[in-house]
Amino acid sequence: MSPFEEQPVQVSPGPDTVHKTIIFDDVSLSFEDLQVLNGISFELKRGETKVVLGVAGSGKSTMLKLCLGLLRPDSGHIYVLGHDITAMREEELFDLRSQIGIVFQESALFDSLTVRENVAFRLMEEHLPEVEVDRRVREALSFVELEEAIDKFPSELSGGMRRRVGIARAIITHPEVLLYDSPTGGLDPITSTTIIELIMKQRDVARTSALLVSHRLQDGFMLASHYYDPATHSMKPVNGRPMRDVHTSFMVLRDGKVIFDGTAHDLAQIQDPYIREYIS
Repeated sequence: MSPFEEQPVQVSPGPDTVHKTIIFDDVSLSFEDLQVLNGISFELKRGETKVVLGVAGSGKSTMLKLCLGLLRPDSGHIYVLGHDITAMREEELFDLRSQIGIVFQESALFDSLTVRENVAFRLMEEHLPEVEVDRRVREALSFVELEEAIDKFPSELSGGMRRRVGIARAIITHPEVLLYDSPTGGLDPITSTTIIELIMKQRDVARTSALLVSHRLQDGFMLASHYYDPATHSMKPVNGRPMRDVHTSFMVLRDGKVIFDGTAHDLAQIQDPYIREYIS
């Protein structure tokens, strides 16, 4: 079985770890006199993709840093894969981070390394055998349909191709959770659709849990209204087929607070004036 097909669930100790991969419990964080997050609580189910929306400065990217333990909350608790990371030492966090993949908006590739070396970077740090590294690099690049670029440098790639390399690097360790930080930011509509299709593929084929921070409402609605069909290697609309769960939900932040957390249907029906103006 391919590592990018559905994997057995690894159960860790902690609250409801069988069904939840990330739990924020009344989390608050301030930088000096600026409160960035104020009493944030939410849960990310296993296999779910939660699209986090909000204007600039609403605390979206800060949440991703908290998930990685790069920032510590002033109050509240954060559970990742069953572990209370607010109480973990840096050495313990290092091991936990190996189970988390992150895709940055600007890809954050090493310019002096080839695509192969960029994708293999975390595996090389783990000193895996060269044969195993090569196999997994090619498998990850095949997943994002970019095998032909294996020997190229980032400067030789388009923005969309660099973003796909970033996804390959994030999934090569077979993470249980993926964090996407504005993965379609700055891309044209056609390239953005390609990236969303890959995120959908990861959701529906590998069943990976994900938090996806985005400024683009259309990215979230595409994820919520389509599914990836392995038979045709393409995404298809849910409409016209028997109802199926696309494992996608939405969360909207405003001024550091959660003002909505629910399904695409609920978001489309909500009458809150601020949210109506935002999604219009």
